Amino acid sequence: MNELALAIPWLGKRNPLAARWLVIAIAIAAPLVAMAFGRTWVRVLDFALLYILLALGLNLVVGFAGLLDLGYIAFYAVGAYTAAFLASPHFDVHLPIWIVLPLAACFAATAGITLGFPVLRLRGDYLAIVTLGFGEIVRIFMNNLNYPINITNGPQGINALDPVVLFGWDLSRNIQVTEELSINSLFLYYYFFLLCVVGSIIFIQRLQISRVGRAWAAMRDDELAAKAIGINTRNMKLLAFALGATFGGVSGVLFGTFQGFVSPESFSLMESIAVLTMVVFGGMGNIAGAIVGAIILSALPEILRHLAVPVQQALFGHVLLDPEVLRMLLLSLAMILMMLLRPSGLIPASAKYSHIRYLKAKGVTE
Repeated sequence: MNELALAIPWLGKRNPLAARWLVIAIAIAAPLVAMAFGRTWVRVLDFALLYILLALGLNLVVGFAGLLDLGYIAFYAVGAYTAAFLASPHFDVHLPIWIVLPLAACFAATAGITLGFPVLRLRGDYLAIVTLGFGEIVRIFMNNLNYPINITNGPQGINALDPVVLFGWDLSRNIQVTEELSINSLFLYYYFFLLCVVGSIIFIQRLQISRVGRAWAAMRDDELAAKAIGINTRNMKLLAFALGATFGGVSGVLFGTFQGFVSPESFSLMESIAVLTMVVFGGMGNIAGAIVGAIILSALPEILRHLAVPVQQALFGHVLLDPEVLRMLLLSLAMILMMLLRPSGLIPASAKYSHIRYLKAKGVTE
């Protein structure tokens, strides 16, 4: 939260406390403002929070530990299909969300460790190729495990997933306050996802200043030097894959219960690249960067979908570029400019954050 507040232009440096309260106010009021433009934009915010969870999880692997993972969306699929198996009519099993979430997190962490063991000795491009292959293998499995025994229902996917129910409140149903006033279910999901994001940020902040976080930073900067000072790089790599996969699994459960439907096409390679782009665009190794990158790049397609066609018709009389093509074009141009002008991302990570915050947390003064 502090990093996000400090990233606000002018106010972040002049008055950090006011900037922090501004961030909180924006997070709480965002769906109310979006509702003024239609329910679609509240739904966009809901998905933006899911992408923030994915970006935070991938940032643990790529930004903190320095392990390039192009198959991260596979853990998203593991979480989503765990929810589909355990909370839908597909197998006629209907477990509550509080059981499905930890089980999905465990399954995703196991998948992360399974991926981590074969790639312990790999670095750079080789690591990226293997993780990319892992992501595609998971998607292809989900797409074809419908014969001879129907496990995943193949490309048709699984629908009618159970919604999130908290203390007897079904988040998929509007809450009727009075005869004229009701709280839309999109708001309920938004604030539930927001709580999950806040909890994840607090956990990652504490992890960042712990021994594990500093070991990841050392391993990322120089793996040989990290080994020389006694860091068990094998265990640290496996822990990074497992924790990053856990975030992906939890995000997958939330996605499945919110969408009510999962299918293999939701977990393609382009989704992995999109999440990685969010981390790189915002700033690797920085919590605030991952959040800002996820918000901008998840909202961009919807903004272009609503503006690209009318603007082109007004200027040229007809549509020159499809919104999806325009999105990829602008995204590619943005990444090229980012690499040239700001290679560390929109909000670069501080090189000394770990040491300073660790001393402060321990009460050590200079």
